[in-house]
Amino acid sequence: MDAAEFRRRGREMVDFVADYLENIEQRPVYPDLEPGYLRSLIPTEAPLEPENYEDIIKDVERVIMPGVTHWHSPYFFAYFPAASSYPAMLADMLCGAIGCIGFSWAASPACTELETVMLDWLGKMLQLPEHFIAGTHGHGGGVIQGTASEATLMSLLAARCKAIRRVHASIPENSEADILSKLVAYTSEQAHSSVERAALIGGVMMRKVPTDNSYAVRGDMLKKIVEEDKAAGLIPFYFCATLGTTPSCAFDHITELGPLCNEENMWMHIDAAYAGSAFICPEFRPLLNGVEFADSFNFNPHKWLLVNFDCSAMWVKKRADIIGAFKMEPLYLKHENQESGRGSNELNQNLLKRITESREIHLVPCQLSGRFVLRFAICARSTESRHIQQAWRHITQLTFELLQEE
Repeated sequence: MDAAEFRRRGREMVDFVADYLENIEQRPVYPDLEPGYLRSLIPTEAPLEPENYEDIIKDVERVIMPGVTHWHSPYFFAYFPAASSYPAMLADMLCGAIGCIGFSWAASPACTELETVMLDWLGKMLQLPEHFIAGTHGHGGGVIQGTASEATLMSLLAARCKAIRRVHASIPENSEADILSKLVAYTSEQAHSSVERAALIGGVMMRKVPTDNSYAVRGDMLKKIVEEDKAAGLIPFYFCATLGTTPSCAFDHITELGPLCNEENMWMHIDAAYAGSAFICPEFRPLLNGVEFADSFNFNPHKWLLVNFDCSAMWVKKRADIIGAFKMEPLYLKHENQESGRGSNELNQNLLKRITESREIHLVPCQLSGRFVLRFAICARSTESRHIQQAWRHITQLTFELLQEE
């Protein structure tokens, strides 16, 4: 597919999508078929020759649509809202075209900085405490996760790391394994299953706290269990509160739970995946009172805010708690805007600096047997021999200039 066909097919796809959404009410919201229905409708192996575009689109209706649960149907009342909108679809298209992978600032500065600023915007809309906002004097900030399940896992692992370091600092003779075996986390008996799964992945015990008649956890309920566990020699370190439980949209009493967690040196994470968008409305903002006691907070814009899945917003009170728990940077992810290990292999390091400053090509380094090596990877679909030759000439010229200066 060349650029001309892409333009033509793109217009056709926009029409297809618009027609689908305009007429979605006419489609059955839930498919009437048995597991395995699709296998008999398509070849058993990938085709050796490409099929034409028209046949592929016909297969979408023949093969795919009969097995689709239409989450955007006005008759869909299951699970939770899955937001979408025409602007979000266009934005997704642009993101797919730019295709940058924002795993560090250097990988694409705009990607990292836009995420940081947008999370500040969103945090201010929620009236989060200043320490959660990156562009302030606080030490926190926001980051986009894929799902609330990921946010819960990240917070639990960060809390685990922080607790182990704290206990080991006060009792150096305790090994990490011994401390880990005594850590215990807590959540509501009404919490999403992903919270318990996070504890399984993190290798820590998790106790479920009973709820009141409104299916919410209260401070005295958690306090009772924490006291029992401390008396048994365990180390309470983490509590996941829920604002808007999956079964009944219940709200744990974080104004009671937060001070208790702070007093007991327990990380409090707030999972507001389902209901969090509502806190933007002034009349619902009081439901978030108590967030000032939390170490981390999360909700899903991809549920109510017309943003395509996956977009789960997470804020932490102290960035260092998350960074410290997961910091492991191979040389090819290091860049001049962070701390980096320079001393040896000075020529190659200086060459990389010249290449980066020239802005003509982009390379990253690696470490091989103690040597600082420049990686040259063919990455783009559009790269041709002439681009490689031009890059090689550029590298050779910069190397020559460096050697002349020696």
